[in-house]
Amino acid sequence: MQPVTDHATYRAAVRQLQADLAALPPGAPVRLGKATSNLFRFREGTGPRLDVRAFSGVLEVDELARTAQVLGMTTYEELVDATLPHGLMPLVVPQLKTITLGGAVTGVGIESTSFRSGTPHESVLEMDVLTAEGRLVTCSRNVEPELFHGFPNSYGTLGYALRLVIELEPVRPFVHLRHVPAASPAAAAELMTQVCATSSYDGEPVAFVDGTWFGPQEAYVTLGSWSDQAPLLSDYTGMAVYYRSIQQRREDWLTVRDYLWRWDTDWFWCSRAFGVQNPAVRRWVPRRYLRSDVWWKLVAFERRHRWKTRWDLRHGKPAQEEVVQDVEVPADRLADFMDVFAREVPIAPVWFCPIRPRDDTRWDLWDLDPDVLYVNVGFWSAVPLEPGEGPSTHNRLIERLVDDLGGRKSLYSNSFYDEDHFWSLYGGGSYALLKKTWDPDGRLLDLYAKTVGRS
Repeated sequence: MQPVTDHATYRAAVRQLQADLAALPPGAPVRLGKATSNLFRFREGTGPRLDVRAFSGVLEVDELARTAQVLGMTTYEELVDATLPHGLMPLVVPQLKTITLGGAVTGVGIESTSFRSGTPHESVLEMDVLTAEGRLVTCSRNVEPELFHGFPNSYGTLGYALRLVIELEPVRPFVHLRHVPAASPAAAAELMTQVCATSSYDGEPVAFVDGTWFGPQEAYVTLGSWSDQAPLLSDYTGMAVYYRSIQQRREDWLTVRDYLWRWDTDWFWCSRAFGVQNPAVRRWVPRRYLRSDVWWKLVAFERRHRWKTRWDLRHGKPAQEEVVQDVEVPADRLADFMDVFAREVPIAPVWFCPIRPRDDTRWDLWDLDPDVLYVNVGFWSAVPLEPGEGPSTHNRLIERLVDDLGGRKSLYSNSFYDEDHFWSLYGGGSYALLKKTWDPDGRLLDLYAKTVGRS
């Protein structure tokens, strides 16, 4: 299907999608056929899928209002390419190019602007949501507000966002980076808290904040500031690897586009699992293949065929547990989290990203305290299992630890909560009413079944 580029084509695509939905057999589950995915819940679904590839494109960029009308399956790479020529960007641009706008809103996304702009759904002004019954519902803070405020973190279990109106913010040509050393997670948390409270550091305004932990006594807080000039420009889309520069340089400059995608080339640091950070290998890999969706496809291939897993087991290596998670903990508990993590989960580096709700709006299924600065801790690797350890040992430990520290866990990867506890964390009372209203026949999986169950 051809991507949509204008409003008339969009309306025609909606009618076609509604007809496709109506043609599904009665009682058949509703699933999407998407070109990309950034979920790490590798579960095989059966049955027909709705083709939503047409719902990709930017309908309109309004420079004066600083807004954009965007279709739900539009990737952030496509969205940024459409807004940057207007001198604008989305308020929060998740780290990976093929995350879609609809996916980031229904599944919660973060980045280094999240300390001031929250999560992607907080800059949405209006959405068209296709419900399981085939209705197209336009919702906003004032129109169908229950659906609007219940949609974030619903992971497509209440419907699908086909069109969104989002806020944009102005950009400048370059981003000046300062990688400030922090001798411990506590020192990193203290620095992030101070900078996020003032949006400045050492006399310079700060627009972006994240951090990288390499070990118990080595971490860096990266502070990004807008700049109209750059005395030098780095390029991390070829031989150079961005995360290694954090340890090697105290200052750096990137174009705004290269800054937004600084993590995508090597999927943070996860490309090392494929050997491509070895210069002897990397020089033979075309730049067009140095991107996160390529690494994701390789991981998905291994999950289906288990070639490497079988090779490792034949050669006497221990079984491994995949620990691919993002969690939010209060900044003042970051040191407590990392103290346990460093002892029990042998993964490094780890990503830090401060996040605070943009205002006091309450979102039913993702309810963070607006008065608290949280730090997202991201870790994506596998750890060897000791004899007698179960296949979810470390993931379960992390879930308990996050709960104990008053945090939340993102649901894009494997989760292991029991059902009652899950609903106590993720808006069970509100969700039941939302589900009854917007999916009364249960054609979409419920949130627990989709994110914790094995469906």
